[in-house]
Amino acid sequence: ILQEWLRGVQHLYHSVEWRPLEQPSSYADEQSPKHWPDSRFTHVMKLKQAALRAARRLWTDYILFVDSDNLLTNRQVLSDMMAENLTIVAPMLESKSLYSNFWCGITPQGYYRRTPEYIPIRKWKRQGCFAVPMVHSTYLLDLRRRASRALAFYPPHHQYPYHLDDIMAFAFSARQAGVQMYVCNRDHYGYLPVPLKQDQTLEEEEESFSHTLTEALIDFSMEPSKYVHTTPKEPGKLGCDEIFLINLKRRSDRRGRMLRSLAVLGVNATLTEAVDALNSSQLQAMGIDMLPGYKDPYSDRVLTRGEIGCFLSHYNIWKQVVQEELQQVLVLEDDVRFEPRFCSRLVAIMDNVKRVGLDWDLIYVGRKQLQVKEPEYWVKGVRNLVHPGYSYWTLGYVLSLQGAKKLLQAKPLNKMLPVDEFLPIMFNKHPSDEYMQYFEQRDLRAFSVDPLLLFPTHYTGEPGYFSDTETSTIWDDEAVETDWDRDGTKHRRDECVFSKVPFL
Repeated sequence: ILQEWLRGVQHLYHSVEWRPLEQPSSYADEQSPKHWPDSRFTHVMKLKQAALRAARRLWTDYILFVDSDNLLTNRQVLSDMMAENLTIVAPMLESKSLYSNFWCGITPQGYYRRTPEYIPIRKWKRQGCFAVPMVHSTYLLDLRRRASRALAFYPPHHQYPYHLDDIMAFAFSARQAGVQMYVCNRDHYGYLPVPLKQDQTLEEEEESFSHTLTEALIDFSMEPSKYVHTTPKEPGKLGCDEIFLINLKRRSDRRGRMLRSLAVLGVNATLTEAVDALNSSQLQAMGIDMLPGYKDPYSDRVLTRGEIGCFLSHYNIWKQVVQEELQQVLVLEDDVRFEPRFCSRLVAIMDNVKRVGLDWDLIYVGRKQLQVKEPEYWVKGVRNLVHPGYSYWTLGYVLSLQGAKKLLQAKPLNKMLPVDEFLPIMFNKHPSDEYMQYFEQRDLRAFSVDPLLLFPTHYTGEPGYFSDTETSTIWDDEAVETDWDRDGTKHRRDECVFSKVPFL
């Protein structure tokens, strides 16, 4: 891949040094592909030293080191780092966890040490450029500075006292040369995957990097290089008969992001156009009426047209499941972010559900757990599955044919409320007896994945958040707008963490 890319772009560079080494394909003393013996560290350190030496030989002003699995998403990253006018400076990279490409503390043995300074920088509570004892993975060296001449990767400094490690050896070299390292978080610059453990596989590494890509795609539009041609991953349906992706036609940004993310994950989804812009006569013709007495628990308002459109989008899928007799489908909304190893974890759970013969109708893959008095019980015999309590959101769920029939048999169109309020009623876990009395059969066998595999891309109040259901109009009066959510004065309830109790 790199060789093909170089053929297309090398004319853009002053010089390119290409050192392929296809054999041997492993290190003699390695225990697994993710194991780092001394021979591997030595090899990497020699390569970095060769790059540093070549840059000096060419009288290069700067050298940028970037690990091959780092994703730089900000086109101004080089300009921004050079403008800091520092000898060693790193753009802060983000990951799914708190892991990043800098340390704020080092132990006497040279390893990472937790400090109170780290999290405020990592979470952008403090912004700027900060002196730190370690940067790694992606960083810029200013070779014009006299102090940079003493920097080296290999051989390690003659006083180097630690375990052989490329990043530790270089940080020690910088300290001995009197060169301070800096990390900058004035902007969002890119992503890096969380390091895997020694016993993890190359397949798990691929999943990890795919997840990093999907995280980057939430806020950045990225396309594969036009100079590289790779065979796309054969898309699958995760053991389902169909995977439906609900998307408003006018939300092309969300559609593009989700389709790119699903392609990265190797998921074959059917795009389902969400119901949008219904007028009063259309609602009347469809026999749609609001559940008597319904009020939104946050704003004390009635049903919105956006919520009706959302409900009908799901309702139409339920009808299709029954009409086509689809045994098992996955329903996804277009504002979700995927958890690491989403595909393999979901497949494993559904395989276990099948193995134990669990009678199920609906399985939440993403939801919001609300504060409830009763705990949620683990499902006996199936790992990572619980009996859910009152829940919000329909980010994603697996639905059976039997479950779709039950939802349709409830005849919800003439007593409608938001779909994420309707589902808990159907499995008899809604806190309002007043609402539940309108639905006699409440025997939907619902379960939930735990830990959840889907979360929203954005939460209320965050940059990029927008709701098509809350920022809408009242269902029976187009003149009354419901923009209570847009001004940020009302927010979703805080996340709740439940401790699980023994099997039920």
